[in-house]
Amino acid sequence: MPDYLAAERLTVHRVDAPLAGRAAVPGSKSITNRVLPLAALADGTSTITGALKSDDTKHMATALRAMGVVVEEPDSTSFRVRGNGHFDAPSEPLFLGNAGTATRFLTALATSVDGTVVIDGDEHMRNRPIGPLVDALQSIGVDATAPTGCPPVTVRGTGALPGGRITIDGGLSSQYVSALLMAAPLADVPVEIVLTGDEIGARGYIDLTLAAMAAFGAKTEQIADGHWRVEPGGYRPADHHVEPDASAATYLWAAEKLTGGTIDIGTAPDAFTQPDAKAHALIARFPHMPAEIDGSQMQDAVPTLTVLAAYNETPVRFVGIENLRVKECDRTAALAQGLNRIKPGLATEEGDDLVVHAEPSLRGATVSAAIDSFADHRIAMSFALAGLVTHGVTILDPGCVAKTFPAYWDVLEGLGVGFSPLEGEKAISTS
Repeated sequence: MPDYLAAERLTVHRVDAPLAGRAAVPGSKSITNRVLPLAALADGTSTITGALKSDDTKHMATALRAMGVVVEEPDSTSFRVRGNGHFDAPSEPLFLGNAGTATRFLTALATSVDGTVVIDGDEHMRNRPIGPLVDALQSIGVDATAPTGCPPVTVRGTGALPGGRITIDGGLSSQYVSALLMAAPLADVPVEIVLTGDEIGARGYIDLTLAAMAAFGAKTEQIADGHWRVEPGGYRPADHHVEPDASAATYLWAAEKLTGGTIDIGTAPDAFTQPDAKAHALIARFPHMPAEIDGSQMQDAVPTLTVLAAYNETPVRFVGIENLRVKECDRTAALAQGLNRIKPGLATEEGDDLVVHAEPSLRGATVSAAIDSFADHRIAMSFALAGLVTHGVTILDPGCVAKTFPAYWDVLEGLGVGFSPLEGEKAISTS
């Protein structure tokens, strides 16, 4: 099988028949990168099955090993984690690539280390804000600094998270809130976390965090909306099965709808607990998607919905997507640029909203559109959908999908999609 991840670019071949068959969706990144550190902080052995093995989760596992945790990988979808109830200070900075979950979560969890922890990432992560989380930690006496407001972050821990009341604005990223919640059971006294402001970015991911914490023995109580009390006591070992990744599933749901096919991913849409699964109801309405879509509670599904909207019968305005500007790249700008390379004027940024001026005549058309993925896996995977029905869509840096879905191109190939050219190889087509 060709090494699509090593290619410099891939042109997606338009398919001539509905895509049909079975397709394997990887385990949830969001859940995997929550349960890994919680298992690592338990005193004993936990087994995690159905897990995602990708760049993001590999960075998390490597960081945990650097802090004295035994992390074994019995097979391609499992981790066996043996912790001793705490983290040791690593001998060198933790490099976490562009893994936002790992960076935010470990910044808060590092407060329980007796020593100094430096958390760093690649050039993209060094442009992603972490200041609100650092400010929240400082407010309860943690010695944490991030001079640029982005990684690298230095945390000088004292062996336990200080207890007390922490207030934080959850509007920019729910990951800040999740990070504080995950760290709270490591305090010696109860911790209260209170959200300020009216907006909570991707509230469903906070629910995922609370569920993961409960699975590993943490005791939390919701005092009011946006107000939690977390009891001390740490975590206990547990075996945990990770459900498939809902964000990854959106690409296959959209591919099925675009091509009129039937793709069985093995999990019903209503069986997911992840918030991005809500996108299925919108995808099901294609080509009559609503005139306005609020993406605030399914942010990682917005790229999928945006590309799908390009082929809708009527224009679609995406609102509530301010946070997309501080993801792996400025996704709003990247989506607008990519759509406008397919057809000038296809998308317009209006403040933080994105308006997609639907053009169903693009189905079957021939274009010359080199899509800059900006090293963002979701930009690459979503624009591949356009190539299924429009000639001439080329994805630059297709290997960036390794962040969360390393087998993405192979999965599409298995459904009958062809690609060309691969660097150093002849054009390949399976259609």
